[in-house]
Amino acid sequence: MSTGIAPLVAELKRRRAINARDPKQRMATLRAIYDPTQAPSPNTLLDPGALVLYFPSPRTVTGEDVLELHVHGGPATVKAVLAAIEKCNDVIKSDEDNVSSSLIRYAEPGEFTRRAFMNDVLDLPQIEALGETLNAETEQQRRLAVRGANNTLSARYEDWRQQLLYARGELEALIDFSEDQHFDESPQELISSVSTQVDVLRQQIRFHIQNASKGELLRNGIKIALLGAPNAGKSSLLNRVVGKEAAIVSTEEGTTRDIVDVGIDLGGWYCKIGDMAGLRSSKNNAERIGAVELEGIRRAKQRALESDVVVVVLSVQEGEGAAPAQLAVDPEVLEAVHACQEYGKNIVVAINKSDRLPGSANARDEATGSLVQQVQALFKDVPNSRIFSISCREAEQSSGLGSITADPGNIQTFLRGLISVFEEIARPEGMQGENDMHDISYWEDSLGVTHRQQSNLKQCLEHLERFLYETKTSDLRQQQEQPINNDTTQSVYNNPSADANPQVYTDTQFHAHADAGTYAHDIQTQAQTPSDAIYNPEKYSDNGNKKADNSNNTVMFNAEPEVDIVTAAENLRFAAESLAQITGRGGADVEDVLGVVFEKAIVSSSA
Repeated sequence: MSTGIAPLVAELKRRRAINARDPKQRMATLRAIYDPTQAPSPNTLLDPGALVLYFPSPRTVTGEDVLELHVHGGPATVKAVLAAIEKCNDVIKSDEDNVSSSLIRYAEPGEFTRRAFMNDVLDLPQIEALGETLNAETEQQRRLAVRGANNTLSARYEDWRQQLLYARGELEALIDFSEDQHFDESPQELISSVSTQVDVLRQQIRFHIQNASKGELLRNGIKIALLGAPNAGKSSLLNRVVGKEAAIVSTEEGTTRDIVDVGIDLGGWYCKIGDMAGLRSSKNNAERIGAVELEGIRRAKQRALESDVVVVVLSVQEGEGAAPAQLAVDPEVLEAVHACQEYGKNIVVAINKSDRLPGSANARDEATGSLVQQVQALFKDVPNSRIFSISCREAEQSSGLGSITADPGNIQTFLRGLISVFEEIARPEGMQGENDMHDISYWEDSLGVTHRQQSNLKQCLEHLERFLYETKTSDLRQQQEQPINNDTTQSVYNNPSADANPQVYTDTQFHAHADAGTYAHDIQTQAQTPSDAIYNPEKYSDNGNKKADNSNNTVMFNAEPEVDIVTAAENLRFAAESLAQITGRGGADVEDVLGVVFEKAIVSSSA
């Protein structure tokens, strides 16, 4: 129910809807609840032992007064109490004619959350985390939701926004007071200092964008594709993993035609395991492959390319006579796995039917090592830690009867290997190298970045890169001596997109690309005044025009194209607004920016 609680509590006290004394603030009180329209009696008693809690604002879940009624009983009791609460409107209206609307009504969907946001109790990231907490089904999802609910990310976004506001304020001060005030540092030093701070922030935001995609794996589930030939044991492996008969198992080839997706909590990780049609080539099979099976093969290949982890199920083929066991690998499977490797998919190989290997431990270990070598010869870059020898038959036979071994069929070993792959692909970026200055929890919290937050971070990153391009372009320009042919001015600049190789641009035009390859600007630089060049009376007249020089036709440039500080400051403003859209706070930053501007001016004046 949604209501203005203060008038309601006063009315409930007057009408004795709550028996005896009013409940004390923030203390649980046991009270009897009666129908407010009638005198208290056994017939009007709704709950003889309700627990009542009154929380005054502002330290409540919504920032407003909150009254909680914990009643006992089933749906009938709850329904009777809710109906009695609505009757309080009639009681209040009968005594006060000026009441034009109901004080008590049912809350609209999401209204309590909206009120908490309007009263600055929750911000948008916390609200998103609240929804994730309600929907969390696995341990990893719960941890991810808790990281978002503890306000860590929100505080980080606000800290970044404040850094940008301060940097923008310094640039605004340079715009407004550079002509009549003397700052402690030159404009070039100030811009360079701001650019360095922005560049550090840019790196952090870039890592958070990358980690947002990893966090989506935890929220939506890790997609696993079981890829292999018919009768390799894909369906049997799926049944052993999920612990039930989720897929039909048969010795007949082509039993699985469509994709069978099963969701499972695997060691705290939510996974979507897909059993797919077996891949086989018509060249090596006398039996003709039908149109339905061909469509299933096509879907299986597509599903593998869309998965996060591809489990390649290979079967052991017994050798003839004394020949060692070999792997049965269809060319279609080989081609599909190579395609997945080209797309950067995580490959895990399960060598099934290891029960066909020799019985002795030493002989089986030797045969397993030989099979692992065959796998590595077929699939490059697959480490030993991702190759497992399993037997679905042994696991199935021991499931109901008990087993001598702790891990029949090595299924648990295979699952632990899968979990280690999950941990590897979900490890946050930025935890190595120069970013070790932050604790590991700093980067783990970045996994809580949602898709909406990621979109705004991308916008912020775009504006920061524009700012760095605008400010760093002028620093990278180098002037060198160049001969003049046909009286055409030539300048040599460093192209930011090149590897420090000087490029020559004619007609005084400089065309550069940012390091990210997303922006390009045409910057016009002309040497028309003595301030734009190293003044030489022998080469320039009094009005600054170049004199003819027939000795070597060379002009020395000392051009210092000024940074467009207004544009640079605007890019910082847009970047800060993108961060404000994430939290839903800080839309009006004029006073904060002016504070930095005036502070800068006062400091320079006192100096």
